Amino acid sequence: MKKTCPVIASERSYVIEKEKFVPVSEYYGEDTFNLKVLKVKLPRETYKKIIEAINEGTVLDIETANIVAHAMKEWALGKGATHFAHWFQPMTGITAEKHDAFIDPIGIGEVIERFSGKQLVQGEPDASSFPSGGIRSTFEARGYTAWDMSSPAFIRRNGISTTLCIPTAFISYTGEALDKKTPLLRSNKAVSKSAVSIMNLLGSKGVKRVYSTLGPEQEYFLIDADYFFKRQDLVLGGRTVVGAPPAKGQELEDQYFGSIKERIASYMHDMEEELFKLGVPAKTRHNEVAPSQFELAPVFEEANVAVDHNQIVMDTMQSVAKKHHLACLLHEKPFAGINGSGKHLNWSLSDNKGNNLLNPGQTPQDNIQFLVFLIATVRAVYKHADILRASVGSYANDHRLGANEAPPAILSIFLGDQLTNILEDIEKGKVTKATDREIIDLGISSLPIVSKDNTDRNRTSPFAFTGNKFEFRTVGSSQSISFPTAVLNTIVAESLDYLAEKIKAQGGKNINQAVFAVIKKEIKEIKAVLYNGDNYTQEWEKEAGKRGLPNDKTTPVALKALVTQKALDLFDKYQVLSNVELKSRYLIRLERYIKDLEIEVKCLNNICLSQVIPAATAYQKGLSKAIIGAREALGKSVDFSAQQELLKRIVELVNKIYATDKDILAKVAAVSSVHDEQKKAEMLCSKVKTRMNELREYVDELEGLVDDELWPMPKFWEMLFIC
Repeated sequence: MKKTCPVIASERSYVIEKEKFVPVSEYYGEDTFNLKVLKVKLPRETYKKIIEAINEGTVLDIETANIVAHAMKEWALGKGATHFAHWFQPMTGITAEKHDAFIDPIGIGEVIERFSGKQLVQGEPDASSFPSGGIRSTFEARGYTAWDMSSPAFIRRNGISTTLCIPTAFISYTGEALDKKTPLLRSNKAVSKSAVSIMNLLGSKGVKRVYSTLGPEQEYFLIDADYFFKRQDLVLGGRTVVGAPPAKGQELEDQYFGSIKERIASYMHDMEEELFKLGVPAKTRHNEVAPSQFELAPVFEEANVAVDHNQIVMDTMQSVAKKHHLACLLHEKPFAGINGSGKHLNWSLSDNKGNNLLNPGQTPQDNIQFLVFLIATVRAVYKHADILRASVGSYANDHRLGANEAPPAILSIFLGDQLTNILEDIEKGKVTKATDREIIDLGISSLPIVSKDNTDRNRTSPFAFTGNKFEFRTVGSSQSISFPTAVLNTIVAESLDYLAEKIKAQGGKNINQAVFAVIKKEIKEIKAVLYNGDNYTQEWEKEAGKRGLPNDKTTPVALKALVTQKALDLFDKYQVLSNVELKSRYLIRLERYIKDLEIEVKCLNNICLSQVIPAATAYQKGLSKAIIGAREALGKSVDFSAQQELLKRIVELVNKIYATDKDILAKVAAVSSVHDEQKKAEMLCSKVKTRMNELREYVDELEGLVDDELWPMPKFWEMLFIC
């Protein structure tokens, strides 16, 4: 519900003066230049051309672009906008924008608001300081933004500033993709072409387009802003590099789905209100497992729009948090010892008729089509697990993957008992009578109706079928979902084409018989990736090794999959990323890994030398004086061994902290001379990261010994439980 009255914000409470609410349906999407607005604002023929351009991917003529630009400008001015910006997603992982005023001088001291079709369709931000991975030199600064008609423009308010934001792609002067949107759009085209082709082969009529749909579940932490700004590691790196776990964490499991605190509920209300105005279908909110951890889940949307909306969600979460004197933490593992945050990426495919192609059907033909798309997805993950793992690789996500709450780096697939039994029986040629009734009899197998939500939800699986979609759980909470989606689309497109060729090669067989013959063989080839058990166990890690499944535990190792000949050929074949573009992403991710680690090293060094050691020595000084004073007053006959032991341990820890910190800096300095980025990242990971973990243990032990009044940083129990 939308508040129409002011909110009085005290330090810890939010009071509504007068209750007067407007249903969400009355203001949903009011700040987006969506199809509903387009239909009202544009002439009929212009609107028709826009719809055709969106659906067919055609280019608008300049006359039509001018009409749209004028309508968009008038609408934005009515919303109070003074500037427009091409809103794009460079390979930094966040969004970027350059604001231009609508004003255009028409004489001395006179201006008018003007916005042309040329300004709408193309912009020219400076591309020199954005990551390019070697695509172009720094002095080659020119880059272009190109309007993405399929994602609606929107109004962004920041303080008293109001700006029209236009979603765009971002390319170099020579045409290479410099952003995350362009490969996604290309992958959507690739998977659509492959899916439509195989559906026609299976006998579907009237299918002209297939598109991927996404529902990213966004996890996040909220802590009081005062605590946040007293932790330079949180401010600069998003993660606490030191800090002892609280006496109570998540052991009692009383946070998960528990009652939402008043302050947090007020924040969620305001945050969702902003999202609703921007047309983001924020559906579900709840407490997550860890204290002060929460989740927002949207309704499924077309992939490109869902990616844009998720970036808006992350921006909005953080901006609204400031208004409530909170800090929103999106890092994958902001606090050691308790659950980190992921972004479960629910992925499926739909056709232009609105049919979910991963939704089990109620007729024989529907079931066959479902099985084809199911097997194609399973095969894609089996064949390209290394690329999929690389797509979610980051320094931050490495802290989370494999921890108790997150899937391991091994990519396996959970299908549930019914689907697993069906595939096993198809492989063996058995007749299946698992559920309601037999509906397919081809002489080699019978297939039951496949029920939606037939199985339990295996929360330990990194890639799980959950009724009518796959849930890809290894994506990190701070990551853009664009590249993982582009990878999924591309590898599934390749598998669909592979299956189509195999089906065609069956010759004159009945199409259903041909499909089952191909599926039967494929199940034998790909079943190693299927696993319904507990993915967290050591037994599974050993079993996965026997099955030959990749287990790339660190990002530097995982990223090498992006520059294998297999990956280069795959993305080039489907025109999603050229060899140059894919290699650039590999280099950018390596560079980001190195920089993230080095930033943490600097934070850790500064915290140890300027905060931890001074606090420890201050306590050490006070304790020494206390021991000496007590001995003088009470004499040597009194036992002071406990105090002396405590003092000795503090001195030992200070020495270990100083020596380990010094060793870390030396190792970083030694690695800095290495020019091979791959080797450099691997050395930092193996030689420096392990020492950072050791240093943390010393600091965390010291935290439990030093006087609480002297400890210079907020502790976990304060940040996680006082909010």
